[in-house]
Amino acid sequence: MTTENSVRPPLPPFTRESAIEKVRLAEDGWNSRDPERVSLAYTLDTKWRNRSEFAFNRQEAKAFLTRKWAKELDYRLIKELWAFTGNRIAVRYAYEWHDDSGNWFRSYGNENWEFDDNGLMANRFACINDMPIKESERKFHWPLGRRPDDHPGLSELDL
Repeated sequence: MTTENSVRPPLPPFTRESAIEKVRLAEDGWNSRDPERVSLAYTLDTKWRNRSEFAFNRQEAKAFLTRKWAKELDYRLIKELWAFTGNRIAVRYAYEWHDDSGNWFRSYGNENWEFDDNGLMANRFACINDMPIKESERKFHWPLGRRPDDHPGLSELDL
């Protein structure tokens, strides 16, 4: 795999603690809604499957993220570790967003991640379902950006 010389700790092989840290760092990055920042966590030849879209390198992943956050407004995400081994992590997540007509959604999903030796994500396979919700049913109310440390996670929210 082609990567640049950047290193993104924590590095594989993962322990429970380092896998949880990696998941939170990914959540923080995605909550920034900054495609450039987020794309730097992936190898140059990263491979993604996200719903019906596929990316085959970092530039395509960055373009995907740019389109995503132009459509999914006021995006707030929570990720939770599901399982890990060696250089792989599985997560479950939920995020809330609205479209340009003010329709709110909660999207639920699972991702399988595989990392290179430098801690960059080489493969990301996502499965996602969108559920329309009323604005009054939202559960993610922190200011845009990083989820506060004292905000409940998915398990605490019964999601």
